[in-house]
Amino acid sequence: MAEFRIPERHAQLLEYAQSLTPPAGWKIEVSGDEIIMMAGPSVIHQRNLLIVREQFDAHRPKGLMPSENTDLASPNVGKLRNPDLTYIPVSVVDLGGNEVPADLAEIAVEIVSVSNPENDLVGKVRDYPLMKIPLYLVVDPREGTVVLFSEPSEGSYRQQWSGKFGDTVPIPEPFGFGLRTADLVRYTP
Repeated sequence: MAEFRIPERHAQLLEYAQSLTPPAGWKIEVSGDEIIMMAGPSVIHQRNLLIVREQFDAHRPKGLMPSENTDLASPNVGKLRNPDLTYIPVSVVDLGGNEVPADLAEIAVEIVSVSNPENDLVGKVRDYPLMKIPLYLVVDPREGTVVLFSEPSEGSYRQQWSGKFGDTVPIPEPFGFGLRTADLVRYTP
């Protein structure tokens, strides 16, 4: 079987993005031929992330650790993404560095931002299955909705569960619990 090699232009773009030092409170992601810079999250964003994280933490399998704003890298598909929350093996600490291979992540959680919702709702829905991330949870405080994508196959997610704030999201193994969303807060106009 032939070894897959990253296209040279993607390798150069990833290297360039990794050399950047964003201003305090900003983060950098790479998707295909784009470098994306995003401002830090609002207090509502942070509260919603806390509500979600506390429930995942209560059902976290042994050997996984939560990590916020960790760079998940998939050089073979030219992607470097930074989810609001992910759960990765504790053993990644042994790898050192600032990046974690994306295919080690069990889930990516995003709280949709007001300033760039397309990044979470389009770009990451496209990128995360290519990066072999098995679960992608999207909480949208603009609309009061929650979507769980699962079963990545051939570059897309085969399953999608959608609901509204107040519904219970069925989170599959390795977490295996019902995520309560009644306490999530919508952005104020």
